Amino acid sequence: MTFSVLTLFPKMICDALSYGVVGRAINSGKITVNCVDVREFAVNKHGQVDDAPYGGGAGMVMMAPPLYDAYKSLKSNARVVYLTPQGKLFGQRAAEEFSRENELILLCGHYEGVDERVVEEIVTDEISIGDYVLTGGEPAAIVLIDAVARLVPGVLGKEESSADESFSEKLLEYPHYTRPPVFMGREVPQVLLSGHHKKIAEWRRETAAARTLARRPGLLDKN
Repeated sequence: MTFSVLTLFPKMICDALSYGVVGRAINSGKITVNCVDVREFAVNKHGQVDDAPYGGGAGMVMMAPPLYDAYKSLKSNARVVYLTPQGKLFGQRAAEEFSRENELILLCGHYEGVDERVVEEIVTDEISIGDYVLTGGEPAAIVLIDAVARLVPGVLGKEESSADESFSEKLLEYPHYTRPPVFMGREVPQVLLSGHHKKIAEWRRETAAARTLARRPGLLDKN
């Protein structure tokens, strides 16, 4: 799968994704991250990619021509995801849907946003990673790529690794334990030491449901 990112800070994207599971997936060729520097398509020799908004107001707006030219340079008809606080809230279901694509193009906004005309012309999906404001779309793009990439077949070490995680069945994940069996007076639940796979599976389902009810009851309402 290929992620193409239209950004003012390509190094920020590449550096953040060069570690861990995603970094290994990039090195092995299971996914590709292609960062396109929008400044290379600036409207003048000064590297201008933003201008004052029509109608006045604070801040600057990313100009349509550099963004559109950067997009056209990809020569792709892939879905274009604009990272914006105005978008649909990103969740596991969206990550699963995006993971079935062969390519995604991510548009990282800055300043007060981007010229609405480029949104109307090329964007297919508007996504927000939460109800708060970031300094730019790059952190959101990194989050989206991480969440989606790990669902691409072969990226995780075991295919079942993503199946039992939080939100996979609209439940938070059950608690995990490893050695030693006793730490600070706290013991590992005996069922996990029993070797009885059916009882362990039942305990995990029950514990996940109880944890979800206590911490995120709204998730249960969506079932």
